[in-house]
Order: sequence, then structure tokens, then C-alpha cells
Amino acid sequence: MTSPEPALRAALARERAHHEHCRAALAAMVDGARDHVVTGEDVSASGADAEVLGHRLRSRAKELRELPEGPLFFGRLDLAEGPLHIGRLRISEHPAAPPLVVDWRAPVSRAFYQATARDPQGVEVRRRFGWAPGSRGDSADLTGLEDEHLGRGESRASEIVAREIERPRVGPMRDIAATIQPEQDDLVRAALTESLCVQGAPGTGKTAVGLHRAAYLLYTHPRRMRRGGLLVLGPSRAFLGYIEEVLPALGETGVRQSTLAEEIARHPVTGTDEARTAAVKHDARMAEVLRRALYGRVSASVAADLEVPDGSVRRRVPAEELARTVAGVRAEEPPYGTGRERVRARIVRHLQDQAERRGETCGAAWVRRIGRSRPVTACLDAVWPRVRPEEVVAGLLGDPAALAEAADGVLDGEERKALLWRRPPRSWRSARWSAADLVLLDEAAGLLERPEGYGHVVVDEAQDLSPMECRAIARRAAFGSLTVLGDLAQGTTPWAARSWRTVLGHLGRPDAAVAELTTGHRVPQAVVGLANRLLGRLDVDVPAPRSLRGDGELTMRPVASSGDVPDAVVAAVRAALAREGSVGVIAADADVDRVRAALAAAGIAAAGPEDPGARPAVVPARAVKGLEYDHVVTVEPAAIAAAEERGLNRLYVVLTRAVSRLDVVHGRPLPF
Repeated sequence: MTSPEPALRAALARERAHHEHCRAALAAMVDGARDHVVTGEDVSASGADAEVLGHRLRSRAKELRELPEGPLFFGRLDLAEGPLHIGRLRISEHPAAPPLVVDWRAPVSRAFYQATARDPQGVEVRRRFGWAPGSRGDSADLTGLEDEHLGRGESRASEIVAREIERPRVGPMRDIAATIQPEQDDLVRAALTESLCVQGAPGTGKTAVGLHRAAYLLYTHPRRMRRGGLLVLGPSRAFLGYIEEVLPALGETGVRQSTLAEEIARHPVTGTDEARTAAVKHDARMAEVLRRALYGRVSASVAADLEVPDGSVRRRVPAEELARTVAGVRAEEPPYGTGRERVRARIVRHLQDQAERRGETCGAAWVRRIGRSRPVTACLDAVWPRVRPEEVVAGLLGDPAALAEAADGVLDGEERKALLWRRPPRSWRSARWSAADLVLLDEAAGLLERPEGYGHVVVDEAQDLSPMECRAIARRAAFGSLTVLGDLAQGTTPWAARSWRTVLGHLGRPDAAVAELTTGHRVPQAVVGLANRLLGRLDVDVPAPRSLRGDGELTMRPVASSGDVPDAVVAAVRAALAREGSVGVIAADADVDRVRAALAAAGIAAAGPEDPGARPAVVPARAVKGLEYDHVVTVEPAAIAAAEERGLNRLYVVLTRAVSRLDVVHGRPLPF
């Protein structure tokens, strides 16, 4: 602290009093929002206007009611025109009154993150506040403050920020609004129209940057975001459970947080694929195979004229005119469903021209009646048949001849053989769809009709996406933008990318900027150093990360044989439980039950990855991506590395989950 003790106590007292004032103002805002909903329901306006107004007022009231408890500000800027407190949302006594707290996303707040002694940006003093861990917003929990006098050229590392970064992680992921670094702030405030890829080493805050960018866009472009929507895609439900409180803590509720598997789940996953089959289904070439299979159903070969009864008249479209119409629409390459309706519209237009040349008037009702008539519909079904995505995919996977035709020159014989169902179902309705089949179904659905999509999509752990999964995401952001987050070194799927340009190409954003975060604030240097020993063997071109933290611990626990591993794990877990913070025990998937049994025999009840605050949680290596624990006990690294094709990448992920302390228990030689 820079102030003498009496001055510090006086400053704390003033800030606590201001916080109480802010709490009272926030309570009044909540009550006022509720009152406005009642008033809004009684306003004299058109039905549509009242509906819109009521929805907005109810949404605002709901957002304020659901704001999680916690400190209302974390910083202050002393400017020439007066002080500004910085917090997670704007608080004022009246909409037109000067704010008591300024939202961290407001333009004026940017100086809190970017101002330096060399470039103070009008800031005389930057003050940071220290709050008791886990504070629910009691003013007495304001325990410290720290001032930087930028106007005097003073700039130094913040002890409060360091303590906040290093304090134990218990429960879900915290927001980082109070600790955003300048390079992170630049990414958070990137323009809505800009698609951005963040290559972030473990512990560099890439996930938090993505979530805070989502909150920033919702604040800065509320109308466009309400209209287009915002989607956050995570790799698993456990991961989404870990991050689910970040956006509400920033005042943003109602954002869809999902997995890609959930977004494309047209059917339950009841089937499985061999690794070779799944790899082919996830290959980008399948998009062309599906396109051929679908549009191969279109036929411009018309045997007879189309005759349509219209009262006492029979109108006719010659076969050659029908063929030209179908071929013309086909050449335009619209979505399949749109193409069918274009053919219908052009047939009707041809008939309408005939009627109008005879002096007849054809209104909208006539157009609808003729367009839906049985002869026109039957003609359409012959030349441009209606089809479901399931029929397209099942038609390929269950019919060797259809697959050979669609995949000619695209897939080789072995790949086609891998795709074919061994026992084709009687119909697509009885098919046992695999996870990879759902990706194909989504591609086929996208060929039939373009999905509405979102205004912005945040994609985490994007390095693990297959080309076909990337295409599914691209369709959902066709008219919006993307924030792509990941680490090539943590790619663990068989199709994981080794280049961001490849991923961005499949996402439809080949020219998106790629930013690198290499300075870690979460993983201690000792742990980063151990993980870096694996980087050279991972076949990816990423810079070695570094950590600003020197406070962590790394303990290697070798044992004489694999049979001694369970007892060593129990000892390591007991040592971790004696300290504050969350505890994760990570083992190869095949070893999880043995580890859990050893802990149970020792009287230690363990939870699973769905409970990020558990003490301890036993987590399969395949489920740990994106999670973090204060204390991590890694069980038999060699078994993790040997369990799958990209086992070394998986081990890299496992080793970098520790926030404070890493214990490595092994009876086999280490793979680094």
C-alpha cells in the first residue's frame, strides 16, 4: 500500500461508504425496473409497441434481479473532471444522473486497463480495490486499496491483481474484469464485424477473453445482439458448467451456452463408429459427397408436358420449357429447398403469362391455388423431389451404388468401404445414428435450407474441431462474426488442427486475424516448465508459454512399481486436502475406477468432473480440457500418453490444469 496507515483507514472508510451508497442505488434500480414493467403493461400504445416495450422492460428487470451478489466495483480512476468507480455494471440514482459506478465495458473505462505512466490517458490516479475472497458484496469485505499515481509517472506491478490471480479456485470459473491485462483488453474490445482467432497457451486467459468479449459485444451492440443472438460453444457440459456463472456475473443473462453436439442433435446418438469410419465422416470431402448425393436427385429429364386444369381451361408447360427451368435453377446453386420453390414459382409464372395474354387477371389467390395444385406438385416431385437430411445420409451409407456415384473421384475404395453400414436399417427411422453421422445430417440440412444463425459465435477449444464440425459452426455464423479460441498444442482429436489457417478456412473466415497469448497468469512457472518439455514432440508451431507466477509447487512422486501407485495417489490427495482450494485427480480413462476405489478404501469420497469445486474430483484425462484445479494429482503420465493417438497432447493438457500445485505420481518412466 502507498498510503500511511491512518490515511489508508480513512480512504477505506470513504470507499466503504460509497459502496453502501451504490448498494442502495442498485436496490432502487431493481425496484424501479419492476415498477416500470407494471407501468409498461398499462401504457396506451399499439399492441405491437406495447409488446416490444413490455418485453424490454421485463428483460431489464430480470437481468437486474438475476445479477449475482458480489462487490459492485473493483477500481477507480481519478480524472480531471472527478473520480470514476469501475464495476461490472452501470449504477446510478437516476438514468440522467452521473453514474456512481461505470460499466467496465464503457469507452471511458478502457483507461483503467490501458493507461500507463508513459501514456496516462488523462488518469491522475488508478486505484484498485482488494476484496475478501468469496465476498457477496458486503461493504466490510473491502479490505484494501492500492494507488498508482500515473500523473506523476508512477507505474508498478499490482499486488492486488497478483493476489486475485493467485488466490485459490473453488467452484466455477470467475470473471476477470478486475484483472484484464492490456493485450487481453485489445481482444475483448475488438469490433463486432471482426472475426478473431486467439491462440492461447494454458493459463493465458483465452476462455475468459472470449466470454468477456461476448459481454462487451452485448453491451456495445445491444440491438444487433438481441436481433442476431449470441452463442457460446464449449467442448463439454462439464466445461459449460465451469464457465456458466461468468456472463451472469458481468450482468449478461439469457446467452445460449451449448456444445456443438447439442446444437446438431437431430437424433440421439445410439450408434458408434470405428476410428477409420469416423475420420472419413469428419473429412471436409464429405461435404462434396453429400452435395452430389442431394443434387443428384434433381432431374432435368422431362418426358411429357405439364398440364394444369384452371376452370374450363387446361394450361400447358412444354416438357422442353420445364427442362430449361430446372436446369436454370440448378445452375444458380441455391439451397435445395429454395431451388424447389424457385422451380415452382417459375412454372406458375409461365402459366400466369399464358393467362394474362388471354386478358385474364391472376391475383395472389390464383397464384397460390395453381402453385399448390396436384399437377404442379407432382411435377415438382418428379424433377426436384422433396427430401429429408436423413434420407440423403441413409441413402449414401446404406447403398454401395449411390455412394460410389456420389464419391467418384472424391473418396477411394477403402474410404467408401469404411463409410458403408454393415447392416443397413430397413429405413432411416430405425437407423442407429453415431456422433459423426449427426455432423453429416447437419451438413445435409444446411444444403436443404440455410439456418438462421447468430450475430456472433464464441467457439472454445476450437483446435479439436473437425473440418465438418467447422462447417456446421460456419453455417450458424454465416451472417455474423466469430471469436475462435484454442491452443494447437492441446489438440487431442484424431482430426485436430496443426494450423489455425486450416481451421479458419473451414470456418469460412480464412483471413481472420490470429492473436497469440503466451504470458500465463494461471499456471505457475514450475508447472509450465514441465509441460514445455513436451512441446517439441507435439508437431505444432506454437511459441513456448511463460508464466508470471513463481509461487506454485511441482512434486514428482516416483514409486517402485505400478502396484504402488494407488497408495501414492492417496498420500498425494491427503496432502492436497490439507490445503485450501479445489483438488483434481486426473488419470487415464482406463485407470479412473481403480483410482476412485483406492480413495474410497482410504475413506476419501470423490466426485466427478461435473463438480469443479469438489475436494477431490476424480477426472478422466479425456474430460479435463478447459477445467482447472488448485491442486492436481496426475496419475501415471505414461498411461495417459499411451491411451490414444494424440496421447502426448492429452498429457500436455493434463499437466497444465494446476493453478497452485502439481503432484505427478508414476511407476513407469515419464514420457518427457
